[in-house]
Amino acid sequence: MFDPNREDVRRFFCEAWRKRGEALPLTALETIAADWAAQHPEYHDDLRAADDALAADYGPQTGRENPFLHLSMHLAISEQLSVDQPRGIRDAHEQLARRVGAHAAAHEVMECLGEMLWRAQRHGTPPDGEAYVACVRRRAGIAT
Repeated sequence: MFDPNREDVRRFFCEAWRKRGEALPLTALETIAADWAAQHPEYHDDLRAADDALAADYGPQTGRENPFLHLSMHLAISEQLSVDQPRGIRDAHEQLARRVGAHAAAHEVMECLGEMLWRAQRHGTPPDGEAYVACVRRRAGIAT
């Protein structure tokens, strides 16, 4: 089972970005991560400074979005779409992407994913995949 800690996640993204910049071979997962990182130039300085990234605090008090959390969510959503899990997420995303574009759609899906995870954590319940897909469908303008 894969159970990375905060430092592992940050090292993974920094290493994928470094390897991409040096035109070194990437694993399939590193390729997806580097592709998402490329779409976020605001994170490139963080990704280039691995030692600083490992020590950085991206808490709410800093006023900065956590680039590693954001990219991790992109990666999770990419995986969900590739296997259509929860069922219906791929179709809902595709319809949303036709309306707002692929990257904007990923950010909309990210909002729904974050909301689902927040609710599950707050209520001590399992994540509700159906509610998650319904949220994406609403954002795509699809009747649920």
